[in-house]
Amino acid sequence: MPRTRALVLLAVLAGSSLTGCKLADELASGAGPVTDAPGTVAAPPIPPAQARTELAALKVAVRGTMDGYSRDEFPHWDKVDANCDVREQVLKRDGKDVKTDAQCAAKSGTWVSPYDGETWHKASDVDIDHMVPLGQAWISGAKSWTRERREQFANDLVRPQLKAVTDNVNEQKSDKAPDAWKPPLVSYWCTYATDWIVVKRNYGLTITVPEKKALETMLDRC
Repeated sequence: MPRTRALVLLAVLAGSSLTGCKLADELASGAGPVTDAPGTVAAPPIPPAQARTELAALKVAVRGTMDGYSRDEFPHWDKVDANCDVREQVLKRDGKDVKTDAQCAAKSGTWVSPYDGETWHKASDVDIDHMVPLGQAWISGAKSWTRERREQFANDLVRPQLKAVTDNVNEQKSDKAPDAWKPPLVSYWCTYATDWIVVKRNYGLTITVPEKKALETMLDRC
């Protein structure tokens, strides 16, 4: 059983509700992230004022290199139950009236991409985006992580790290930070910035000076 699933099970058995600041404190102290229990939803966005405080606390550093990077360094789409994996879980969570087959594959539904506001009715038209891309994480601290921690990062259903978005918009974003790419839907910039900050703060990832300035500009839209 992957450690992500084991931590969920322990939390359920203990009656734990590690959310909000308590969960953030545990992560900051070095505890590994805990994935969502199947069927639950990610935590809501944090207030802009809190985002600014957390942004100020992020370590500013020169961006690292992509040397040694591979998506395989971040094992993703862990199983969340006997049939569904994390990708399928996000499709069900972020869609409306989603119908799946016996293998949990989405056969119909409606997805509204938060990045561009477009509506889609086929799962093949949306990708599951990592808010902080895997490559971006690699060059801002994840290169030194254990493979287990990178797996946790790539499958995190608690933080606002995974979103169903228009596939070609996700391709345009690639591994870019906010100083190089922002969602086409300007009205989403506030949420995008707060979510980006939450993920980087919880995983102890660094930011660059241009990245920080871009996030501050996006928070001005709140």
